[in-house]
Amino acid sequence: MSGADDGRDGFEDDLSVALRRTGEGFTADGRTLVDSGVQGGRRRLRRRRAGAVTGSVAALAVVGLGSSYAAGAFDTATADARGGVAARPSGAATAAPEQGKTKGTRGDGTQLSGDEVLGILEGLLPEGKVSAREGRGTADMPSARLVHDDGHGKSAIGVSVGAVDPGGATAEEQLTCPDKVFVPYDSCTSETLSDGSRLLLLRGYEYPDKRVDTKRWHAFLMTREGYTVDASEWNSEEEKGKPVSRPEPPLSTGQLKALVTSAKWRPVMRAIGEAAPEVTPQPPAQGTDRTSALKKLKSLLPSRVRVTGEGGEDGGYAYVVVDDGKGASFVQINVQPGMNDVRDDLFGSGAETMPDGTLVSTKKGSGDDKGGAGIVMWTADTMRPDGFRVVVSAVNSGSQRADATRGEPALTMAELKKIALSEKWLAKK
Repeated sequence: MSGADDGRDGFEDDLSVALRRTGEGFTADGRTLVDSGVQGGRRRLRRRRAGAVTGSVAALAVVGLGSSYAAGAFDTATADARGGVAARPSGAATAAPEQGKTKGTRGDGTQLSGDEVLGILEGLLPEGKVSAREGRGTADMPSARLVHDDGHGKSAIGVSVGAVDPGGATAEEQLTCPDKVFVPYDSCTSETLSDGSRLLLLRGYEYPDKRVDTKRWHAFLMTREGYTVDASEWNSEEEKGKPVSRPEPPLSTGQLKALVTSAKWRPVMRAIGEAAPEVTPQPPAQGTDRTSALKKLKSLLPSRVRVTGEGGEDGGYAYVVVDDGKGASFVQINVQPGMNDVRDDLFGSGAETMPDGTLVSTKKGSGDDKGGAGIVMWTADTMRPDGFRVVVSAVNSGSQRADATRGEPALTMAELKKIALSEKWLAKK
């Protein structure tokens, strides 16, 4: 068993995965339709990522922590974007009612009802009182949620079953411990079991900034075939909006492991069929791979700061944690070619125009709404005439999710502008 701390913050890649999953259940003929959809999707994607360099953290929470960590595990509207069944084979069994007492035939691939899925979860839990039962059958995204009380306080517990491409990037991301710079947690392990299944166990929090004491412990299993069992538990009777009811969730990590690895989930897996294989992603443009972006960023830092942490993702994202002797400061950069279609969204009349036509916008403000207490963010955003965008920001803490540890970021606005405008970003390596 081994822990891991690789960051997973490629906003464009992660969003494309979510968008692709939504589209995998549909088919359409005609290159014109496909091409127009791709172009429209790119424009919408660029507008999503144009707002700030930190937009990628939202995607991190979905992908790096398993499919249900950031989104509500049983929210119908977001089910398809959380790593469930990417697409059912055309020969999937006829749907049965997802609720009620209608029984499916176990073991032969026909559908199971929501009550049957709930029954599996209840049978795997220790003795206790059960309430607020919700179930979804295999004709939909199979899941079960309930409130369990073992006599020491109520706890929300939920599980969903799905399928992913076992060789795809999405599976790898869901089984990799997230970077603590973005998502705090108490422990995380990822291991390969004796049967070839892979398992992630994480003891974390409902809110990344830990503004309340709600804990969320999470287990994500992927079998060799690509079936997934995704379970979470809380030390409260609801994920959000209710006070904590006990110091910790009721199930130990060992019990969570036993829950998701139980053979009782096999009939559910057989009923949902296989996931469609992932489309091989396009390789990142030269110079925007993780190694290159990180190397360039570090080379452009002022000599008075010391790098104490670093990470990044292919697609032009990199970050460092630096210290100038006055406390840690988180610095991140996004390099984004081909952004001309959102030029007007990013740069208004107040933008500075450089002699070569590059637009520069600077901003000093607070961090995003999930940042820690007292966080301020300084940002320098640049776009060259051909749409090549480089945006860099710094905050006054070692992580946006942690409370401020200093009055201002370690880098000045002039230093941020110098980094963003450097000709090094135009180099292929």
